[in-house]
Amino acid sequence: MHDVFFIDDESDIRIAIEQSFELEEISAQFFASAEEAILAIKQQGMPKVIITDICLPGLSGENLLSTVINQDNEVPVILITGHGDISMAVNALQNGAYDFIEKPFAIDRLIDTTNRALEKRQLTLENQELKRSLKASQTLGPRIIGDTNSIQSLRDTISHIADTNADILLFGETGTGKELFARSIHEQSSRRDANFVAINCGAVPENLIESELYGHEKGAFTGADVKRIGKFEHAQSGTLFLDEIESMPMQAQIRLLRVLQERVIERVGSNELIPVDIRVIAATKVDLKKAAAEGTFREDLYYRLNVVTLDLPPLRQRKEDIPALFHHFLLVAASRYGKAANALPDADLQTLMSHDWPGNVRELRNSAERFVLLGNLGHLNPSQPISDAAPLALQVAEFEKAIIEQALANHSGKINETLESLQIARKTLYDKMQKYGLDKDSYK
Repeated sequence: MHDVFFIDDESDIRIAIEQSFELEEISAQFFASAEEAILAIKQQGMPKVIITDICLPGLSGENLLSTVINQDNEVPVILITGHGDISMAVNALQNGAYDFIEKPFAIDRLIDTTNRALEKRQLTLENQELKRSLKASQTLGPRIIGDTNSIQSLRDTISHIADTNADILLFGETGTGKELFARSIHEQSSRRDANFVAINCGAVPENLIESELYGHEKGAFTGADVKRIGKFEHAQSGTLFLDEIESMPMQAQIRLLRVLQERVIERVGSNELIPVDIRVIAATKVDLKKAAAEGTFREDLYYRLNVVTLDLPPLRQRKEDIPALFHHFLLVAASRYGKAANALPDADLQTLMSHDWPGNVRELRNSAERFVLLGNLGHLNPSQPISDAAPLALQVAEFEKAIIEQALANHSGKINETLESLQIARKTLYDKMQKYGLDKDSYK
């Protein structure tokens, strides 16, 4: 693609300008008519600068200017005019032309104007790219932080597949951020304005999984007092995220396979087929192919889900990303709790880098929150006291709050799972959450 399109019906002028541009290393393509230039624009795309004589056989330079402005009003168009065309050129400037040069002109004048136009166009393109980047950073949901090769490769893959309708399988250890990646895919797709619906297949009782997924009609079973819309219908035109797909009961797997193939559902207790237009993103922490060989996961469902698989690396394999991730979580935690985001001492940074992170990014996030709340890295640096200056009661309260915070974060704000992990009564948990100003919705 050439930087400049030059249009003039006089061959000797085109030859002279071509030689001059070559000496100045200005990449240009030359045309004898506006029609030829328009055809080249359609085939090759818009150049950075267009230089055209006003008086041309067929379409005039003014016609060409109008055509270009309608496609991209920021492309500099330089007009070459005869003496009698000055008023026409001034009118063209008012209509969006970049500049005009009167014949006969000095070649240095043309080269200087062309270079200024190229610089302007380059700045315009850079500003457009910056605006796109800023818009993306503001609208594409959760940020995928990291510069290691594995993360850069994942970001590149997501950019290619996000706006397709392909179902996706995410494979990664617990805490690697599978839901974050799923949300990022959703936000980069044309489905971003519809719902992103997440369900943990391992957290739903076996006898309720189909009602959760497909909904039920009133009276379909004992306790079904009203009609209920399931996750598939709620995700209509959007994305359904099936976390821990390996935990789905075998009977439910059979029905899921049929739904993925036919893209229709039936509510429990109904014979009506309801079309669904959704993308399904499934996530697992186990090798589904191995699970299929062992008979704990349907092989046909595995191959149906395995069209596009993204392998999420554990944190121990991308330790170069730890400082940036920790800093991000530090700022988020400081904002949430209204505390200062103090810099991490070099010794603590070495502790972070040497840890194996069995809980992956989730564990790192919890460590950042603990650092904000208590000023230390907890179990990563057990020899460091919580706070010598704080009264015992305050130390105990902050520690208790941090433990509840960690449990809520580990279970995405799900109260039942948090209760089970902490082994306390529901009323006790609610009382303590109220005492410390904790909201379960903040951890979803």
